[in-house]
Parts: sequence; structure tokens; C-alpha cells
Amino acid sequence: MSSQHGNSDSKHSSSGSGSCLFDLLCSETPNWRPSDAESVPWIQRKELWMQNDAQGRLAGLLRESGNAVCADCGSPDPKWVSLSLGVFICIKCSGVHRSLGVHITKVLSVKLDDWTDEQVDSLVNSGGNTAANTKYEACIPDNLRKPRPDSSIEERSDFIRRKYEMLQFLDSNDHPMISCPFPPQKNSSCSPQGSSCHQITEYRKCEKQPTRHRIGHKFRNSWGRKDSEHKSTKKSNSLAGMVEFVGLIKVNVVKGTNLAVRDMMTSDPYVILSLGQQSVKTRVIKNNLNPVWNESLMLSIPENIPPLRVLVYDKDTFSTDDFMGDAEIDIQPLVAAAKAYEKSEIQEPMQLGKWVASKENTLVKDGIITLIDGKVKQEISLRLQNVERGVLEIELECVPLTQ
Repeated sequence: MSSQHGNSDSKHSSSGSGSCLFDLLCSETPNWRPSDAESVPWIQRKELWMQNDAQGRLAGLLRESGNAVCADCGSPDPKWVSLSLGVFICIKCSGVHRSLGVHITKVLSVKLDDWTDEQVDSLVNSGGNTAANTKYEACIPDNLRKPRPDSSIEERSDFIRRKYEMLQFLDSNDHPMISCPFPPQKNSSCSPQGSSCHQITEYRKCEKQPTRHRIGHKFRNSWGRKDSEHKSTKKSNSLAGMVEFVGLIKVNVVKGTNLAVRDMMTSDPYVILSLGQQSVKTRVIKNNLNPVWNESLMLSIPENIPPLRVLVYDKDTFSTDDFMGDAEIDIQPLVAAAKAYEKSEIQEPMQLGKWVASKENTLVKDGIITLIDGKVKQEISLRLQNVERGVLEIELECVPLTQ
């Protein structure tokens, strides 16, 4: 996983809390060999790591051979992490993880997200791909094939949902409250005690999504298949919420201004971002009507691009959270600008377009789309709707799937 990153730009910061995983990758020892890590037992390696700072702890985990490939499909050099599950995953599988919801799997980017000491510690303590797969793949039946790097979106989504959402492959001996949902197979890793199998949860199916649109070379749908392959592998149904993606959008929730009061004198606001089947949320800021989050969150862009929905709530401990307003952002102009940029040879900073403020939208002012340092960004100032007051400032960045 680290070999490709080792020669990357060294100008990234590598200091302390909040450092980027990509920086840690760059700082790895170039002469390290996978066999070095295997020569020392896991417990001893972990104890040595925990004596180091965040960079040292993470670098130790990244050296584990099991983390060099995607935990779900085996694709080499995974650049994404499910923090809650403790696994390194590829871009294709990360989209499926996001559709499961943050209550099951919270996805972060190795390269694009900033990491705290606590997040690094959590990842190290989880043990990485080998430890997670020992748990979540303990009881895979013989007649079910694990996805491969070239597997379809249907195969990935089916397997990942079974693995993490339905928990179908857990060992019933280690988890007596959950029985294996498959009858024992010959030479299967499932124990006979799992013969009282039952389905943990059911899932609905829906029709396949329409023909995908491709966006440039980098913003392409890398999960796409050739038309001939589509014709030969048609299926009438697929899992609910399964979509293909054309890119990524990085949303920095900057701050709120003059938000509504929902407690006695103030509020405890947080923001939920929703795009298609995906949703992510910011941290809660206590007792503040002018909160500053400055928190970046990542979402995959579906092929049929829906509005980015923004919802603000007041956190309550003993009752339902209070609504503090909502708004919608049309991200299609940003994606179109990113597409145009990918086809051009533009190098210098410039304005690529804008989303014009009007009575038909919630913009306080025009949302200017700019090219800065090779990144396509847009600053948005939103007037919250269905509430007495409040403005939210957000920065958007369109990210190619290749990152």
C-alpha cells in the first residue's frame, strides 16, 4: 500500500494530531519489507507502536501485510478506511460502505481526510484487515465467492451488506446470540452448531439504475462495465440503494450564523449532509448560535446527481433532537465544471462558473466555482429554510475517483 505513496510530494505536513494519513505513508522507511513485520508477534508489534506518536502508531499498522489489499475485494493499494470497522478498503468498496450509513461504517480517506490521535488509536486497536476479516468472514459458505478486484457492483454490495450489515459470516461459537445463516457445507468453515441458521435481517431489492453517464477521464464511473458484459449478465433485481458513482465531493461545513434558539437561550447545533442513500454528520457544538465547525466530510456522487441536502438540528439528551432548518445545494454546476476542467489544459487559477442566487434557491449570494491549485471548489452561503432564521457557510470540492 505504501510503495506508491513513498515518492509523493513531501511538502505535506506531518506533525501531531490532525495529520493526514498520506503524510504518514510518505514517512515510512523505504527499506521496510513485509517479512519484517511478520517476524514479530502481533501483540508485541502493537505494544511497540503504542509507545510512539500518532504517526508511528499508524505507520506500524500500515506495515501489516493484510492492509496492502482491500479487506472486501482484494484490490491492491486501498486508499480508504472504515474507521468503525477497522478495515482498509478500495474506492469501489468505499461507495458501498457509505450506503450502509455511518451507524455501521464511517469511511475516511487515507489521503484526503485529516486524522486525529484518537482516530489513529482506534484504527490501531482494531488490528486492521486481518483481524477484522477473522471476525467478519469466519463463516463464509463454500458456495459463496468473495468479490475480486474486477467484480461487479452487485457482487460487492451483496457481499459487503451480508458481511457488515447482516453479520451473516460471524462464527456462532464466538457470537452465541447470532447463529450462522447458512447450513453447514462440506469442508466449510461454518461450525455444525450453526445449523439452526436463520436470516438476521431481510433486505429489499430494486430495479437497476439507468444507463450511467461518464464524467471526464478521472471522474469516470470506474465501476462501469462494458455494454456486452451488461447484456450477458443482466439481472432483474439488485440490492436497495445500490448505485454507481462518478466522483467524490468533499464538503467542509465551515460555520453557522445567527441560528435559531431551541433551548432556553441557545442551541447545541449539528449538521447532517445527505446525498442519495448516503448521510454523514458533523460533531455537536454546545451552547452556540454562531458555531464554527470547519469540519470536512466526504460523500460519493451518484451517477444520477441528486441535490445535496443540508439539515441542521439541536442535540437533546432526553428528547428528540429539535429541527433548526434545512436547505438544498445543486452540485451539478460544480460537477460540470470539474468535467470541463479535466478535459482542458488549464493550469492557472481562474473562475470556472457559478450557481446564481435567486428566489428559486436558498443562496445568500452567488456560489462561485473556482480552480485553485488544481482543485475545483465552490463556496456556498445558504439561508436555512423552514425555520425563523439562520445562515450556513459551506465549501465544496469535487474530487476524482482516482484519489
